[in-house]
Amino acid sequence: MTRWRAAALVLAAIVLAGAGLVAWLNVRGEDPLTGDAGSFVATPEQVAQGAYLARAGNCAACHTDRGGAAFAGGKGIATPFGTLYASNLTPDAKTGIGAWSAAQFWRAMHNGRSADGHLLYPAFPYPNFTEITRADSDALFAWLRSQVPVTQVNRPHDLRFPYSLQASLAVWRALFFTPGVYEPQVERSAQWNRGAYLVRSLGHCAACHSPRNAFGATRDSLELSGGLIPLQNWYAPSLASGAEAGVADWSSREVADLLKTGLTSRGAALGPMAEVVFRSTQHLTDPDIAAMAEFLKSLPQAPAHRGTPAKLDKDVQAHGETLYKDHCATCHGARGEGGAGPQGVVYVPLAGNRKVLLETPANFIHIVVNGGFPPTTAGNPRPYGMPPFGPSLKDEEIAVLATWVRNAWGNAAPPVSALDVLEAR
Repeated sequence: MTRWRAAALVLAAIVLAGAGLVAWLNVRGEDPLTGDAGSFVATPEQVAQGAYLARAGNCAACHTDRGGAAFAGGKGIATPFGTLYASNLTPDAKTGIGAWSAAQFWRAMHNGRSADGHLLYPAFPYPNFTEITRADSDALFAWLRSQVPVTQVNRPHDLRFPYSLQASLAVWRALFFTPGVYEPQVERSAQWNRGAYLVRSLGHCAACHSPRNAFGATRDSLELSGGLIPLQNWYAPSLASGAEAGVADWSSREVADLLKTGLTSRGAALGPMAEVVFRSTQHLTDPDIAAMAEFLKSLPQAPAHRGTPAKLDKDVQAHGETLYKDHCATCHGARGEGGAGPQGVVYVPLAGNRKVLLETPANFIHIVVNGGFPPTTAGNPRPYGMPPFGPSLKDEEIAVLATWVRNAWGNAAPPVSALDVLEAR
């Protein structure tokens, strides 16, 4: 009995030590809370800067539900672990952040902890927002406090067990979250550092463009190396690979055009990226866009590898070519060369097109099935898009067409199956 009692005591000590470590890791880097809601007095300059930062962070995308009041929350965010609901950011004292202090808002942005002390789920991307400066946090808080208050109670999250437990979230944070403000790299230019700050913090580009592990945490060692967006089945391509979305060999003007207008001669922003351009990057200043371009162009590029051509039997080859001639060649050219249409419309080439040749065909299938439309921007106010072929073509036909295009005119990529198309639908 003595041996079992000793083992139980050792186990209890290990558990307590582990719990203490997790508790410490969840409060590290937190500043003491000072002041209250009434002690914060915003300047007009802070409010104006906060409005700009809210655009840069694309806050409305999550915190404004379709048909709902601006920033009143309630929008469901589907994850592999259940559905999370965005919170009310209006200055309502009971249901929003009207009773928050600037220090509590900073703690939420920097440490992922709410005003009442409970831990926030990283669907609110504080693993990225932790790098913002206190001055930018205060400006954002000032602008949110200037909005119209909306009384709307925050909707409880709908997560499966054990993901619904704060204890589980605390363990996740201990393993995968480290708070820390962006530290400028002294060997880099001020413009490069500004771009890195915007991309890594408020822009939270890694939230989509990085792979995630089984627990939903981004893999920092593979920052910006591409990842499948959970449940959307859109692939955010690697920004560190010339074969995917790397821009090291682009001109700064081309990168700026993509971020400001959503359209370049090399391609267009479609799918989730079109929303980012529409809601966020088109509204950034030219110096900030130039800074982001400099940073993105500097990312180390993974070695490009040419895909292996799919072996197509004669029937598939003939069927795919016929489908292309009937539905695609008029715009994209007989040899996938693209071209210019009326009123400045650009038909993108499909030969050598990076979207077409991605290892995962998810994005290409989405575009064929649902159509592809760049965002409406000041620089492209009447975007021309591709119509959807999902209603008129069967899954098997789309698979054959996609496989053929991915292996025509010197293209080389794995085949697409009818199951791939069904999953994308």
